Amino acid sequence: MIPLSEAQELVLAGCDVLDEAVVPVDHARGLVTTETVLAPELVPPFDNTAMDGFAVRSADVADAPATLGIAGTIPAGVAPDITVGAGQAARIMTGAVIPPGADAVVMVELTEASADGTEVTVAQSVPEGNHIRRAGEDLTVGQTVFGPGEVLTPGHLGVLTSLGMYEVKVRPRARVGVMSTGDELVEGPQPLEKGQIRDSNRHTLLALLAEAGCDPVDLGSMADDEDEITAGIRAGVEKCDALLTSGGVSMGDYDYVKKVLDEIGDMSWMQVAIKPAKPLAFGLVEGIPVFGLPGNPVSSMVSFELFARPGLRKMMGHPSGSWHRAPIMGRVAEPLHRRPDGKTHFARVRVEYHDGEYRARSAGGQGSHQLSAMAAADALAVLPDGDGLDVGEPVSLLILR
Repeated sequence: MIPLSEAQELVLAGCDVLDEAVVPVDHARGLVTTETVLAPELVPPFDNTAMDGFAVRSADVADAPATLGIAGTIPAGVAPDITVGAGQAARIMTGAVIPPGADAVVMVELTEASADGTEVTVAQSVPEGNHIRRAGEDLTVGQTVFGPGEVLTPGHLGVLTSLGMYEVKVRPRARVGVMSTGDELVEGPQPLEKGQIRDSNRHTLLALLAEAGCDPVDLGSMADDEDEITAGIRAGVEKCDALLTSGGVSMGDYDYVKKVLDEIGDMSWMQVAIKPAKPLAFGLVEGIPVFGLPGNPVSSMVSFELFARPGLRKMMGHPSGSWHRAPIMGRVAEPLHRRPDGKTHFARVRVEYHDGEYRARSAGGQGSHQLSAMAAADALAVLPDGDGLDVGEPVSLLILR
């Protein structure tokens, strides 16, 4: 067996960063920038009001209450065609351009217009600049908006479009194919024959890829047939940036995936000192990273979390500190026992926050086939080799959601 860290380093070394791409802003959430973005214009582009109210000369309301003549109305979206002179005010709507002559805005709640709409009484004095949003107050021309390596959030995308930028240079989403193998796998709701099981791994992995920000590609399920598996893998690497297979990476007589990958790829076959997910295959087929994940459903998910997800995040340009899930420390709320076996165990646990700390308890059955406990888990509890942990002992947690 090899240490977990060694296996992770091998995987990361084989996952090269994807080439830069220009992507529409509306498709760029979660992607990573590759260039410094500079503001080409002012935001906001003109002085405007933050409130509905009246644009005034602050000197005219210094001794409020003060009654002013209404020079006109300025809605949002149009250039003002009036000037506010001495003793005048202009009715103004949120976002509208501040008219010439005015240097403050009085919110409508502090005013009362006359019945005929020709005058307004201002009940309170306001300082110069009151409720005015200045041009360039948010961004000025040439200002750095954000640099390379920025993970784009909805807020970032809003900033880009506020500047009239509708495309952005990024590392693209990794297009990742998923295929399952095994004569025992069936698809659909029909009754199972003896020895058959439904293919859950492929659907699980497709969902995990989407959650990780990738573009998942369903390559279907392959029978235990060498020619079919060869054709499936070759088709996958032709149209994808990476490939996940599920099953066929152990040492059985019918593990054709191993045979095929050895023939057409440069693969490493590992027994990693962890439980679940000890068997792992990783390598390159025609320069494309291929992750051979184990077939047991929990093992497949844990292997994805520990190996595939970090490698794919590296490919998509994410900062190195975010390739792996950052562990947090908690305490054991009920015993998490195990047997010494030279491996690190990843127990599926529920986590709650109570009295200022995270507390973990088992999410259910810990067998590598018991997917329901994995579905119920909030985290993986990292249990070092030994007898496990008792109530109150500290535990490292990899939060999954």
